Amino acid sequence: MAESERVPERPTLDGLEKTWTRRWADQDVYRFAGNGSRATVYSIDTPPPSVSGHLHIGHVFSYTQTDIIARYQRMRGKDVFYPMGWDDNGLPTERRVQMVHNVRCDPSLPYDPRFSPTGQPTAISRRNFVELCERQTAEDERSYEALWRRLGLSVDWSRTYTTIGKRARRLSQSSFLRLFAAGEAYQAEAPTLWDVGFRTAVAQAEVEHRPSRGAWHTLRFSDGVEVDTTRPELLPACVALIAHPDDERHRGLVGATVRTPVFGVPVPVLAHPDAEPDRGSGLVMCCTFGDLADVRWWRELGLPVRAVIGRDGRFRPDPPAGVPAAPYAALAGATVHTARERMVASLREEGALVGEPRPVERPVAYYERGEKPLEIVSGRQWFIRSTEHRETLLARGRELDWRPEHMRARYETWVRGLAGDWLISRQRFFGVPFPLWYPLDANGEPDHARPILPEVLPVDPASDTPPGYREEQRGKPGGFAAEPDVMDTWATSSLTPLLVCGADDDPDLFARTYPMDLRPQAHEIIRTWLFTTILRAESETGSLPWRRAAISGWVVTPDRRKVSKKSGSALTPETMLDTHGSDAVRYWAASGRPGVDTVFDETKMRVGRRLATKLLHASRFALGFPAPSSVAVTEPLDVAVLGDLDAVVAAATEALEAGEHTDALERVERFFWFWCDDYLELVKDRAYGEGRGAESARAALRTGLSTLQRLLAPYLPFAAEETWSWWQDGSVHRSPWPTTPGRTNDDRADNAGLVPVVVAVLEAIRRAKSQAKRSMRAPVAEVLIASAAGEQAALTAVEADLRAAGAVREFRFTRAAHGPMAVEVVLDAE
Repeated sequence: MAESERVPERPTLDGLEKTWTRRWADQDVYRFAGNGSRATVYSIDTPPPSVSGHLHIGHVFSYTQTDIIARYQRMRGKDVFYPMGWDDNGLPTERRVQMVHNVRCDPSLPYDPRFSPTGQPTAISRRNFVELCERQTAEDERSYEALWRRLGLSVDWSRTYTTIGKRARRLSQSSFLRLFAAGEAYQAEAPTLWDVGFRTAVAQAEVEHRPSRGAWHTLRFSDGVEVDTTRPELLPACVALIAHPDDERHRGLVGATVRTPVFGVPVPVLAHPDAEPDRGSGLVMCCTFGDLADVRWWRELGLPVRAVIGRDGRFRPDPPAGVPAAPYAALAGATVHTARERMVASLREEGALVGEPRPVERPVAYYERGEKPLEIVSGRQWFIRSTEHRETLLARGRELDWRPEHMRARYETWVRGLAGDWLISRQRFFGVPFPLWYPLDANGEPDHARPILPEVLPVDPASDTPPGYREEQRGKPGGFAAEPDVMDTWATSSLTPLLVCGADDDPDLFARTYPMDLRPQAHEIIRTWLFTTILRAESETGSLPWRRAAISGWVVTPDRRKVSKKSGSALTPETMLDTHGSDAVRYWAASGRPGVDTVFDETKMRVGRRLATKLLHASRFALGFPAPSSVAVTEPLDVAVLGDLDAVVAAATEALEAGEHTDALERVERFFWFWCDDYLELVKDRAYGEGRGAESARAALRTGLSTLQRLLAPYLPFAAEETWSWWQDGSVHRSPWPTTPGRTNDDRADNAGLVPVVVAVLEAIRRAKSQAKRSMRAPVAEVLIASAAGEQAALTAVEADLRAAGAVREFRFTRAAHGPMAVEVVLDAE
């Protein structure tokens, strides 16, 4: 088809997304070839979003920023390895399935092969629940992919993975077994943060503190000793009173024993430097366990355990050893709230409550997805060693290229503040199971010290049989029992570089793609995803998993609250795409600088749509002139403009290499509007003409158009591809990134400063017409310019272009004695 036939009469953005999404897929524009050396590859460890309902505008924001870099690197000649994954196992998925289908998992129930959810409250077997999770995630993942395609993410969809898929389960289990064999993964009976709503353990990295209302209670122990606490219900769990060693008020008391009110249990008074002497009376109860400080004191001071709260969040039916049953009976089986009320009543009745409770608001630990305060319960859990590797992890953090650099401080703060090893076991159902069974003794009790290992991976111990056993021996004395827990979803997500690069199953791919070039992610998961990935990569490969970490900010509301599904402030991407179009939404996303929170702003989207529309119309205009017979650019204005464009290419390239996508866009956009509003107006009459000047204008227009379409392609992929297709073969996204050949240093030197002078005169002419309320086509009798010699020479060289653009009959020049150039415009009389 001839070029003139490919340029539409009335170009529009409408329909471009559907057209080009289909063509890109049909033509495999973004497929990773995988046949070059590691030096030719650019690999990206893309965040797998949690499959828990719907993507929100915050996802669009950060994933667009990654895609800009992917598109840029592809145009730079790299074979871009850009897979997409879905984080589809774990608590978010289970919660969604429970809410959507109104079901509850009961592992004691038998499997029903004919089960189908009815919407009525239903308890179902573990296997039925897992199958329902799999169906729901598959449905959600299809909608996620459709949105990503519509947004124009240049992902290689042939390499999609899931964190519950067979490859992920095999890698997660084999990595765990390697850690277990090396002593880096271990199980222990330990106090653990526990979410009573989800009924599962929670890792330190998943904890957030929320302001909660409570009350200070002053309790009187024996001998008149007073202690302040916000949790009087934990009195039966008290194992010591703690004072600061330098607190003079209690120095004589340290080493003594006092008795608890109501229960009369003797407890020692001990010293520890973490006690806060200026808080209340300076004495604090150590209870097993109220918070992490209790855990630290219990461990460091060698205290006993008096556990009172069970995994269901209620007080256990029987009192701890040494605690009398009679007063404890009022608490047995009660919720924490009810137990607190009853304990306060007992204290008041005994006269051990000093004064009345005093209201206070304090930070309380919650699971980041939970709705009830966390408790600390004891139980058998799996851990990966991390605290003893602190210095190695800090060193790896210093090797990593952080963008922006100051985000490294968050990582280092987290690593230095680790309170314990990484807890990876969860008491849930839809996750990667630990690949272990345990032999049962004659009494049917599991021997956790001698786990049975699998011969083939992946494995589901709940349904598969261990080597040397038969299925009928499951749960029987002398038989076996499956490890009931599953791995935390981060235990799989932390392996994404190894998973996508084929560490366990594709050595050739691994050699070409690992370590990866880029890890893009949000700043709030530095402590989870980034930290755990570095930890796992260190154990598996002894190196960093990627060279650079690009940290994105949040999308926030005007009052600076994070936009998220959990907060209820999430905005639907589909609505924004329907209203403004993908290129416009991408433009807004690109306006957010790395690591900086960005206010959601539809005004930016409208600006982006205007930019994309202008690219269509400016391209059509530039291609409306006859094609030049030569690429030679000879006229001073044309040479100067292309010289300025060279500087834009150099600056944009430098910014994108540094991951500064916003700086690159701002520089390109500023030049593009000059090119449209000023340069096209200045040269259009000459371009319509004949001879050397016309040929130079046409060549410059096409050179500039080609360069600008490619510079804007990572940001506005649909408009750029559409306009490129009007006159070029192949995809703009596979075309080479612009470079700066063609203009010699002499050309640049001769024309340096020409463009600003010309634009200043053109703006003065436009301003005079606007102030006189005349049409921009209105004739100008004369323009009087007082300027320096160099400015006059520059303007004389482009006088014909200025005369045509401004409808000027005559220019008159005088030499300015000093100061800036002065321009006086004399309009024709009306």
